[in-house]
Amino acid sequence: MSDYDRVTAFLGEWGPFQQHVFFLLCLNVLPNGFSSLAIVFVADVPPHRCLIPAHFNLTAEWRNSSIPLEEEENLSRCSRYKLDDIQKYSERGLLPGVDVNLSNVAQEGCLDGWEYDQSVYISTIVTEWNLVCDNRWKKPLTSSLYFFGVLIGSFISGQLADSYGRKIVLVLTMGVQAVFTLIQVFSPSWVVFCIMFFFVGVGQCSTYLAVFVLGTETLGSHVRTVFTTAGVSLFFAMGYMLLPLFAFFLRGWRGLLLGLASPYIILVPLLWFIPESPRWLLSQGRLQEAEAIIKKAAKRNNIEPPEVIFTPLQRECQSEKRKAHNICDLLRSSNIRWISVTLWLVWNSLTIAYYALSLNTSNLHGNAYFNCFLSGLVEIPAYTLTWLLFRRCSRRLCLSSSLFMGGFFLLIVQLIPANLVSLAIATEMLGKFGVTVAFAVVYAYTAEVYPTVVRNTAMGACSMASRIGSIIAPYFIYLRSYSVSLPYILIGSLTVLASLLSLLLPESYGMPLPDTITHMQPFPG
Repeated sequence: MSDYDRVTAFLGEWGPFQQHVFFLLCLNVLPNGFSSLAIVFVADVPPHRCLIPAHFNLTAEWRNSSIPLEEEENLSRCSRYKLDDIQKYSERGLLPGVDVNLSNVAQEGCLDGWEYDQSVYISTIVTEWNLVCDNRWKKPLTSSLYFFGVLIGSFISGQLADSYGRKIVLVLTMGVQAVFTLIQVFSPSWVVFCIMFFFVGVGQCSTYLAVFVLGTETLGSHVRTVFTTAGVSLFFAMGYMLLPLFAFFLRGWRGLLLGLASPYIILVPLLWFIPESPRWLLSQGRLQEAEAIIKKAAKRNNIEPPEVIFTPLQRECQSEKRKAHNICDLLRSSNIRWISVTLWLVWNSLTIAYYALSLNTSNLHGNAYFNCFLSGLVEIPAYTLTWLLFRRCSRRLCLSSSLFMGGFFLLIVQLIPANLVSLAIATEMLGKFGVTVAFAVVYAYTAEVYPTVVRNTAMGACSMASRIGSIIAPYFIYLRSYSVSLPYILIGSLTVLASLLSLLLPESYGMPLPDTITHMQPFPG
């Protein structure tokens, strides 16, 4: 099976069959760009203040002064002056700040709820269920529950795909993602929303991993590099860039989710036209099915296939084809164990940086829609650079240098004066650029370094380990309430440490794609 690429070389690299598989798989990544970061708009917090009920008979002066001022002359979001007291002052004709010293007036919480600014959003889950003040902890928890679903999806789908096939898992997880996104639109409460969001996360990651591995195993070596570094990543970025466009025209969170679910109506039926991975079929000893797919591909490319394609490979795969592999195989031998543990740590740090920066776009100065679009746009040159680097450069050095670049720019953000807002945003986007390059590199590198028999399981395990990072990423942003610089210091430091750790990994540039565990490169660290 190590000669798979040589045996199937007669198909060519970029015929109609490869183009068909390439673009159909990439199209199925588009919704991932929507769903993985839709929470930026669905759970954004608009300006708000305590509601003053209309039945309180207050003069205009007292109604305008009913909310105390906090630091930097901003109105309090979580307290108001005690309405019974200021109503008495109003009835006596006293003026706030003239006849009454407001610092001596008792305060109370927002007992009657909040009023929210609707200049940007008609509604978000924050405004719908009042996830502010004492309930503000629910907002980062919402994102974390989604990423917990991604973690579970990574764990389950990898092993299912290695046991039952890449395509069937792709179909099932796309269906899960579509159905639960639609159900989520009708959530009657925050708890129901979070439960549905958890299952959307399960489907989201499982879909991406199945697409990634299926393309890696089906396409030839040169097209595979384009697919893993630029193809799926660019389509993900396009989905990311379309998210603020959807959000701009669909200002209510229910309408936005409904709009983001609509592409599935077209994409799910298209999965019928994507073949199963011939490599996976061979690893299961299903030679006739693998041959049938290759012969169909040859017919599509107007090429006459040989009568017998895989017979020379049959004896090599006899020892492994019937053996069931699972996640424990990633720790069974010393070599694969060290590779796995190192990759898990790198993926974890990288995911913290990527999602914390992506979720932070609504906190940046300026227009939230433009900042989100900019955060997606910066990924286009990042993925393009990844493709160029992958053609000529060491995988290990690409990963380490891009991680270091991301961490370096995040560490210097805090040194920029507060009045240089544009420079601070540009520096953060350079950090996001480095982190995005590293994310694209580590996905493609992981698919190259692991063998076919455990590739989907390994991708799922790495993604699962990384989701611990994505689960806690919202809380890195939550640290802004204590210090604006603290998230950047922590994320930047973790990313730089990950860049050093990645130097311990084996090189995969120019190496054949391994098919069995014994074919893996040795761990040099």
